[in-house]
Amino acid sequence: MRSLTLGVLAVTSMMLCGCGGVYYNTMEKLGYAKRDMLVDRVQEARDAQEEAKQQFQSALEQFTAVTNFQGGDLEKMYNKLKGEFDRSESKAQAVTKRINDVESVGEALFKEWESELDQYSSPDLRRLSEDKLRQTRLRYARVVAAMRSAEMKIDPVLTAFRDQVLFLKHNLNAQALASLQNELVSIETNVAGLIQEMEASIAEANAFIEAMNRDEKK
Repeated sequence: MRSLTLGVLAVTSMMLCGCGGVYYNTMEKLGYAKRDMLVDRVQEARDAQEEAKQQFQSALEQFTAVTNFQGGDLEKMYNKLKGEFDRSESKAQAVTKRINDVESVGEALFKEWESELDQYSSPDLRRLSEDKLRQTRLRYARVVAAMRSAEMKIDPVLTAFRDQVLFLKHNLNAQALASLQNELVSIETNVAGLIQEMEASIAEANAFIEAMNRDEKK
């Protein structure tokens, strides 16, 4: 039990210090192939985007509720909106981290795969491996591009939400609400664009996962 605990701590410390190559090699010795780790990372990134998508929809609903405020405790409404913004910011950070994780293990996998090509003595087997590497790389490039494209849509939405939350913080009155209403259409458009990009990215991630799992069964 002590040796297992130490092993887990060692692997965890490698993750924290950014020793990617050592970490992945250690995980492989524990029975986790880089290919499987890549699929897992893509799944985690997909799930993070799905959670972020839902959170931004929730934040937009709360923002709309504030602009339609008809009376009551305005400060309470502000606190709800601030909470939605904080959660949106947290989900956005999680998306970026998960995409970075995908790229980290992807780079390690392809670097190792390329280095192993020279070890083949059979030209036919090497050619088959090269073809599979090329196909996997293309799939990987598509899913990462889709994820980064969706990620780029996040910051403008967060910036707009942040501005409105900051403005409302010091202007809890009807005039401030009228100002927020002027921004509602723009924010709705930006959120709709973000959700569309995220859904496309999630679909691309699902296609990647299905293709990788299908190849594994061949």
